[in-house]
Amino acid sequence: MLSLDTPDALKEYVGKEIGTSEWLPVTQERINQFAAATEDRQWIHLDQERAKRESPYQGTIAHGFLTLSLIGRLLKGVIRIGNGPRLAINYGVNRVRFPAPVHEGSKIRGHFSLLSFRDLGEAQEAVFTCTVECEGNEKPCCVAEWIMRYSK
Repeated sequence: MLSLDTPDALKEYVGKEIGTSEWLPVTQERINQFAAATEDRQWIHLDQERAKRESPYQGTIAHGFLTLSLIGRLLKGVIRIGNGPRLAINYGVNRVRFPAPVHEGSKIRGHFSLLSFRDLGEAQEAVFTCTVECEGNEKPCCVAEWIMRYSK
């Protein structure tokens, strides 16, 4: 866990690896809750019996956007900024891809590097490169640039 006093301290980490999160299980319950919240109830995510019979993945898989939304959770396990920001917000993402599925019951973790850091006056912006891996897969399940803004 990288622990910093203020967002300003991130400047030293541009172009460097920040760290790797702990493994996080992706359960069918989590997938079901995401489907309910987003109203994306496609059978490939929810119908375990049909997915076993008809899906090329031979079981249910997590929504790509569920995996993407967990990046914030994974990042919290890698970096902590103590006193500096009044507010930290997810500002957006760039270059999102889902190269491989996340099977129900598998575990994911995130690898983070700091791509850039800039002062915007009222806020500071950090862009993290995140590669989410799924336990046992050769390909990552999600790759994205995660943008965080820290208000002063």
